[in-house]
Amino acid sequence: MRGVCAKFISRLSSPRFYSVAVDHHHPTSQQQQPCLPPRTPLTKPQLTTIVLDQYARGKFSNLLLNVVSNPSVLLTACHNLIAHEYGRAASLSDSVSKRFSIDEMSREIREDSFGIEASCLTMRDSRKGGECLVLPDLKLKVLMEAIRMVLEVVYDERFATFAYGGRVGMGRHTAVRYLKNTVENPSWWFTVQFGGRRFDLRHVDKLCMVIQEKIDDVWLIRIVKRLFECEVVQIELGALSLGRGFPLQSGLSSILLNIFFDGFDKEMQELRLQFDKENPKVNVDELVSGPNVFHKRSRIYFLRYLDEILVITSGPKALTLNVKNRVLKLLEQKLDLEAGTLRSVIHSAVSEKLNFFGMELQAVLPSVLHPPLSEKAIRARKKYEIQKAARLAELKNAKETNRKKLGLKIFNHVFKKLKRGSKFNFDFHIENEVRDIFSTWGDEVVKEFFASLEVRYWWHRQLSVGNFLSLPHIRDQLPHELVDSYDNFQNEVDKHLNPIKVKDVLEAEERMSEEERERKYAKRTVEDLTKYCMKVSAPIDHVRKAVRLVGFTNKMGRPRPISLLTALEDADIIKWYAGVGRRWLDFFCCCRNFSMVKTVVTYHLRFSCILTLAEKHESTKREAIRHYTKDLKILDADGTEEVHFPSEREIKMMGDKNLSDPKPVDGAIAVTLIRLASDDSPYACAAHFCDRGDTILYRICLLQERLNVNPADEKNWVPGMGAIHGALNRKCIPLCADHISALYLGSITFQDMDYTSFVNIE
Repeated sequence: MRGVCAKFISRLSSPRFYSVAVDHHHPTSQQQQPCLPPRTPLTKPQLTTIVLDQYARGKFSNLLLNVVSNPSVLLTACHNLIAHEYGRAASLSDSVSKRFSIDEMSREIREDSFGIEASCLTMRDSRKGGECLVLPDLKLKVLMEAIRMVLEVVYDERFATFAYGGRVGMGRHTAVRYLKNTVENPSWWFTVQFGGRRFDLRHVDKLCMVIQEKIDDVWLIRIVKRLFECEVVQIELGALSLGRGFPLQSGLSSILLNIFFDGFDKEMQELRLQFDKENPKVNVDELVSGPNVFHKRSRIYFLRYLDEILVITSGPKALTLNVKNRVLKLLEQKLDLEAGTLRSVIHSAVSEKLNFFGMELQAVLPSVLHPPLSEKAIRARKKYEIQKAARLAELKNAKETNRKKLGLKIFNHVFKKLKRGSKFNFDFHIENEVRDIFSTWGDEVVKEFFASLEVRYWWHRQLSVGNFLSLPHIRDQLPHELVDSYDNFQNEVDKHLNPIKVKDVLEAEERMSEEERERKYAKRTVEDLTKYCMKVSAPIDHVRKAVRLVGFTNKMGRPRPISLLTALEDADIIKWYAGVGRRWLDFFCCCRNFSMVKTVVTYHLRFSCILTLAEKHESTKREAIRHYTKDLKILDADGTEEVHFPSEREIKMMGDKNLSDPKPVDGAIAVTLIRLASDDSPYACAAHFCDRGDTILYRICLLQERLNVNPADEKNWVPGMGAIHGALNRKCIPLCADHISALYLGSITFQDMDYTSFVNIE
């Protein structure tokens, strides 16, 4: 400790450090910080400017002293930790000052006196031999968020394009879009799984070495090490907690993991570019054999989502084997990570499905993704078109009838006025409106007239056949002006009313449409023989197992009530079901079999909620539906109807058109909050920087504890579904009405809570 203090004092005596340390109190010093609003959160460009000011000679320096310890940066971190604006004071500074001092925290960071160990909260699992859970308090969360913000500015734009997770706009749906739009003709693939290996001292040292390549800041790296030593930042490769909104993870863990794999990603990027140069794209049209030659280009695709790595090859299996050996060797040599050979087996992309980031991948023919219409669908479409034409004809006839009635009324009224000798005095001139109405009517009549071949043929025959002006000896005796007018008239008749020309045009259009159909059919047939695409599906078996495990359905697959939820208010029951349903819909909306997930939400979850409400009020299912309707409407305190559960019409309109980073779904079914039968609690709301005091205590009930199941047991647990740490079981948390509603609906998670506010009540 004396050595550290001596080192810090020697650094403090240096002119560079002294100017930085004094700068906060003396703006007139030589090295001044940028002039920023003192107590307002920074925008992203302002933060980027502050960070880039510390860049010199290819590295960033003094980020902890000049950026992280900046009060405005710390206030911005506080602002980022607020998931909702409910219950906050008039200004963010007032809300923060009630908990700790930003200036004091800034001073502690600069003087290296911030107590990280004292800011950690240790919780022990109630089970025998359970592991301890170390969680940060609100002040330490602010420091971690400030470090994450700075690292994001430094690294985010430098990450590889195939690195997803823990980044803005680079979530699961973006990765799915990459697989669908970029990967062509996949032949073989494999995933790299680490089997629940936790970061140890060697990995932390390698992470710090990677950070030192870009950041020359000993004090920042030292804080990162201390966070790992205190276990307040935990990274377990191959676990089911990364990126899922669980309390033991944070945004800092995700970006540190991306930094740790950044060197590996760069190596994979160079490998892919080198392989693309060796196998360039061939223009089929320039080949001697012509366009009938089909060339499948060999390619390598990489995709990494946090700690999950997917490698896809379009080529022979020997190529995939070489890539696999190189990937495993690079992970072992560069990152000191050993991936089991049995967990990195090469699979056929066509004949085998692969589970990756909670979804099923498989290579299929284009006709599977975009199948042609069946005969039944074609007949249904023709029937619909006939019905649509009949409805349009009915509307047209009704419109014409109304116009005739209106015209007769107008003429009758005008005739009566003229007959009585009265004069018309209009305050508003309607000549233009009437002219437009009759012009539109006339255009419609003419358009309808030209659309009928029979009417054209009849008028063409009446105007052109048997006319005496066509005889030569009569034409010679008539004036030339009359003959020319007649000829021009006949030319216009042939031009507009000749049914033979119209028939030729219609036949040409029909022939072109038939050729277009044949061309599309030939293209679809060729693609089915020469191309494979990626199909992303939801693991519907796992979804059904999760539905049965939680208790939404019985063993026969029928909806059933969840008796544990009857202790909640009606609105909280509906919000809990709505949170689960909406998160499932948002998460799996990019999947091919999304309709099956819709059925699970529309039928199983909806009727399980109705049955739970019926059991609570000791009524029948019909009475519950009559009271709440199928849309599960409830009344708020003001008597206004609220609908939280997605309606059937809303679910039908959902799809993969608007994709975004989905919210975590595991926490939705892994935990239930039961309200305690007591008066209002004397504790403040546990949400970040919420100043409301009218809170209610809720007890946390975990799914695995309620079912007495070990999440590590794949036979009794759902594969791929995470679980909240058992140390939070039966803990009580005070929440206001707004934040408990947001927690049920999935707008916030346990990461948005102050863990020091948890209460132990037996």
